[in-house]
Amino acid sequence: MTSPGSTPLPATGPTGPQVFPAVGPGPAATPVAGRPQPWPVAPALPRPPSLIQRRWPGPSGPARPLALGALTAAAVVGASILTMVRPGLGWLVATLAVTAAVVTASVVRSGMSASAADPSTPTAEATPTAPPGPTAAPAPTVKTGPTAAPAPTVQAAPTSAPEPTVQAATARPGATGAPGRAEQAIWAAATVALTAVGTVRAAGWLFALCLLAAAVTGALAVTGARSTLGMLVAVVLPPAATVRALPWAVRGVRDTRPAGPGIGFGRILTSLAISAVLLALFGLLFSSADAVFAELVAGLLPDISLPGVIGWTFRLLLIGGVLLGGAYLVSRPPDLEGLRTASSRPAHRLEWTVPLVLLDALFAVFVLVQLTVLFGGAGHVLRTAGLTYAQYARGGFWQLLAVTALTLLVIAIAARRAPKATRGDRLLVRVLLGTLTALSLVIVASALYRMQVYADAYGATRLRLVVSTVELWLGLLFVLVGVAVARLRADWLPRLVVGTAVLALLGLAVLNPDRLIAERNVDRYLETGRLDVSYLSGLSADAVPALSRLPEPMRSCALGQIAAELPRDGLWVANLGRERARRVLDTIRVSASVTDCPGLRRW
Repeated sequence: MTSPGSTPLPATGPTGPQVFPAVGPGPAATPVAGRPQPWPVAPALPRPPSLIQRRWPGPSGPARPLALGALTAAAVVGASILTMVRPGLGWLVATLAVTAAVVTASVVRSGMSASAADPSTPTAEATPTAPPGPTAAPAPTVKTGPTAAPAPTVQAAPTSAPEPTVQAATARPGATGAPGRAEQAIWAAATVALTAVGTVRAAGWLFALCLLAAAVTGALAVTGARSTLGMLVAVVLPPAATVRALPWAVRGVRDTRPAGPGIGFGRILTSLAISAVLLALFGLLFSSADAVFAELVAGLLPDISLPGVIGWTFRLLLIGGVLLGGAYLVSRPPDLEGLRTASSRPAHRLEWTVPLVLLDALFAVFVLVQLTVLFGGAGHVLRTAGLTYAQYARGGFWQLLAVTALTLLVIAIAARRAPKATRGDRLLVRVLLGTLTALSLVIVASALYRMQVYADAYGATRLRLVVSTVELWLGLLFVLVGVAVARLRADWLPRLVVGTAVLALLGLAVLNPDRLIAERNVDRYLETGRLDVSYLSGLSADAVPALSRLPEPMRSCALGQIAAELPRDGLWVANLGRERARRVLDTIRVSASVTDCPGLRRW
C-alpha cells in the first residue's frame, strides 16, 4: 500500500510490471488490470532553428490574392512590351509595372492577419510546445501535500525537467533591415532611373551596364541591406527567393477563401480574363473600322507568330520569377542588419605603424615625381629620351589604377585592425591613414592626366572614357574614406560606395558618351586632320549629330554604316537617341560606307 503523498511503486501483475500513480487526497487513477502500463517516454527536444529560419523565416501565411493579381498583371504587361533586341520605352514601362506590383505586395503583406496564418511556417516569436508522450490519456495531477497549490500538468517523464523555450525566428514582422523605408525608396528610384537610360540613349553597351547596376539596386530595394556583408548577401538572395516563393504562391492560389474584405485569387483572374476578352473584341472591331487606330493597336500588341509566342512565354516566365522573388522578399524581408564581420583582435601599434609609415614615404616620393610631370606638361614627355605617349600614358594608367584599388584595401584593413583605445591611438590612425588618403588623391590626378594625354594623342574611345570615369569615382571614394578616417566611423560608407557608383553611371549617361567621343574626335580631326573613321562608324546612333559636322567624304563614310543599321522603331522600342539620329540623317545625304573610303588614314 501507499500512503497519501507517497511515490508510486511498481507492481508485478500477471502479464508484467505495472505502474500505479501517486495517491493524494481525492480520487486516484486506477490502472487497467492485466495490461502493462509503461513509463511515459520523454519527448525529444525540438531542433534549434537554422540560420535561414532565424534570419529569413519568410512570410507566415499564403500569398494574398491581391498581391498575386498585381504580380500576374505586371508579368503579362512586361512580357508584352519588353523588347530584348535594343533599348527602348518598353524597358521603362515594364520597370514601372514591376515596381508597382512589388509595392502592392509590400503594402498587402501576407501573414499580417491571424486568420490567414499558416501554422506550418514559423512565426516571428514562435514558441513550440513539447509533444505529449505516447499515452493518449491525460497525465495525473501531482500535489505535494494537503495544503499544496495545484502543480502544472506533467506531460513528460516524472523526473524530466521543464522544456526550454525555443524562438523559431528573430526577425520581426515587417522588418526591412533598415530603420525606415527611405533608403529602399531611394534604391527603387535608382532602379527606375537606370532602366530609363534605355529610353533616351541608343548605346547598347551603356544600357547593359545600367541593367547590371539596376539588378544590384533592385536587390537592395527589396531587402533593405545596409552593412557590407548584408549587401553582398542581398545581391544573391533574389534567385533563392524565387525558389522559396513557389510554394508560398501555390498556397495563395489554393486558398480561395477571401481574407476579410478582400477577394479571392480566382475572382481576380476571372476579372482579368473578362477584361482581356472585351479589349480584344472591341479592339478588333475598332481596328477594322479605322486604319490609323489599327496601326496604333498593331504597335501596342506583341507578335503572335510562333517565334513571337515562344519569346513572349520566355519573358513571362522570367519576369514572373523576378516578381515572385521580389514579392516574397518584401512580404517578409530577411534580417540582414546583424550580418557583420566578426571583430578581430586589434593589432599591436608596431605591427601596423611601421608598414604604414614606410608606405606613406613611398607614396610621397612618387607624388613628388608626379608633380613634376603634372606641371611639366606634354613637353616633359617629348623631352624624355625613349618615352612615347603610349609608353607613358597607356601603361602607367593601368598600374596607377591598380595602385588606387590596392590602397583602398590597405586602408580598410588598417582601419579595422588598428587599436583605437587611447587618444594617442586614434590620433595616429588619423594621421597615417589621412596622409595615405591625401597622397592617393594625387595619384588619382596623375592617372587621369595620363589618360588625358593618351586620348589627346590617339583620340577618345569608349574604353578610355569608361576607365576615366572609374578613376574619377575612385577619387570620390578616397574623399569619402578621408571623412571616415577623420570620424573613425565607416558604417555609412558601404551604402555610399554603391550609391556613388550608380550616380557615376547615371552621370555618364547624362553626358551621352558616344556623342562625346564623336565630338572629341571630330574636333581633333578639324585641328590635326587625323581621324579613325572605321571606329567612329561603329558608334551608336547617339553619335550622329556630332558626326554630321564632318566634311565630305568623311561624313558619309562615318554615317553610312550607322544609317544602314538604324531601324524604324515602334512604340515600345521608341528611343530618343535614335529619333534624333533619324532627324539629322533626313537633312543630309549619306551614300558611302566605310568600305568605300580606303584612302582615309586611321589613327
